[in-house]
Amino acid sequence: MMDLKTYGYTAIEKIPEGLLPGRVTDHRRERFTVMTERGEVSAVLKGVFYHSVEAREDFPCVGDFVLLQFNESGNSLIVKVLPRRSKFSRADYSGHAVGYAKTVLEQVVATNFQYVFILSSLNLDFNVSRIMRYLTQARQSGGQPVVILTKADLVEDYNLPLTEVTQSIPDVPVHAICSHTGQGLNELGTYLMPGKTVVFLGMSGVGKSSLLNALMEKDVMKAQSIREVDSRGRHTTTHRQLFMLPSGAMVIDTPGMRELGLFDAEEGIRAGFADVENLFAQCRFTDCRHQTEPGCAVLTALTDGSLLRERWEHYLAQQHEKKYVHDKTGYLIDKRARNKTSAIWSKQTKKKGGWKN
Repeated sequence: MMDLKTYGYTAIEKIPEGLLPGRVTDHRRERFTVMTERGEVSAVLKGVFYHSVEAREDFPCVGDFVLLQFNESGNSLIVKVLPRRSKFSRADYSGHAVGYAKTVLEQVVATNFQYVFILSSLNLDFNVSRIMRYLTQARQSGGQPVVILTKADLVEDYNLPLTEVTQSIPDVPVHAICSHTGQGLNELGTYLMPGKTVVFLGMSGVGKSSLLNALMEKDVMKAQSIREVDSRGRHTTTHRQLFMLPSGAMVIDTPGMRELGLFDAEEGIRAGFADVENLFAQCRFTDCRHQTEPGCAVLTALTDGSLLRERWEHYLAQQHEKKYVHDKTGYLIDKRARNKTSAIWSKQTKKKGGWKN
């Protein structure tokens, strides 16, 4: 019998008789791998997850703790997802998000983690704005964000970009590492403690697979080369998976994301830009737009340098993206409601025999 506590499980509710708790460690198409006290089992979903809108909202994700009906001779059956302690989500417009619903707007990437490692490489694709966008969503997740600057061996002096990041986000730990030489990896031991879970986030080509291999002390993921023209790589990780490190910590590796829609990010923006929003209360007018109004505290701060122009622009960009996601969400919800009403009307018309001249 395996102790599920090693996978971070703590009994947070009474388990009904006949059900077995476990943690989802892999998800490919309609099949899940779940670690239980009876070992690793293969599982599928109970039908309610496909037919109930409410169930789709809690569609199992890698990192989830679930209850299942154990089957010794075949696939076990997942019947419930236990409450999540943390989750990382992104906006999805493709219609193919987790849950198989055509207008799902929230794509849950990973759950039940203590730390969010935001990886960004120190090559030509280094971008502070992108790091800050990941950071906003990480603050929303419930986990502690940590910025990992990879490929430190590719720059002559990594202290310059390191300083740029620390000045932009002074309240978040930042580490510069090289997975191939081991540089800086010892600094990550603080987070990689037994029973703790870390989720890796970042674009393709930033070195998530290389870092995972280094922490696992063996090659578990194939690392792809990057294009010299823009220092970007192809997707190495094709699905989400949870790995148990030799240290007893766990890592949830995720596919690289070219786009990160800020889903329901109001609290994350507020937490990341508290210094900016605190200025609003000091403006002369309560409806100040911070453009040309007299007595504007934001304009004053920009003029005297107490608020950096770059930081203000980062704030405006994230507010703009949040509004776009909100408007897009409203549009899709309205469209789904209209389609549903139209389908019901059409069905009722057919039952009555259709139109009569």
